[in-house]
Amino acid sequence: MFLDPVLRRVEPLLLRVDRIAGGRSSHEKIVETDRDHHRTVRAFRWVFWLLAVELLIGLAAVVIAVVIAVQAGSIGAVPFAVWMRALIVLAMTVTLFYFAWRAALGWRWAYQRLRLFAQIFPVITLVMAAIPGLYPAWMVTEQIVFSLIMIGIADFLTSDHMRRVYRKPDAEADPRPEL
Repeated sequence: MFLDPVLRRVEPLLLRVDRIAGGRSSHEKIVETDRDHHRTVRAFRWVFWLLAVELLIGLAAVVIAVVIAVQAGSIGAVPFAVWMRALIVLAMTVTLFYFAWRAALGWRWAYQRLRLFAQIFPVITLVMAAIPGLYPAWMVTEQIVFSLIMIGIADFLTSDHMRRVYRKPDAEADPRPEL
């Protein structure tokens, strides 16, 4: 891969970030054969594509807000809640990309964080979208689409295969054979 030399140089920094984000379990990696299993690779391929769609949706929300503000001639034409939501979604999506990348490399902590956020964020987003008058209709629609995509990501991450691959190191393996 063309980024390998760069990644090798920044890996010590990334390991420090992992230590902060992963806490006590930041050193735990899954077995290479599980990481390279075709079902694991396929699940992460889907997760990365869905996160890319999330990123595009987040960028589109920012662009729409900017267009509305420019047409109105005032940044105040767009409610503060819209600006905050749009920028937080972008920052969160970048963070999820980092977690997905580190999880695809086999870091158990990153998988746990990614799975947790993919399960919690849709609930929070839908609750906020249901608050009358908080967001304009276009942003409520964006939040619903965002939530549906996050539910798809969570579905890939909570499959039997992925839960088995990323189980705790001292947990017993499921006696059922993998199909």
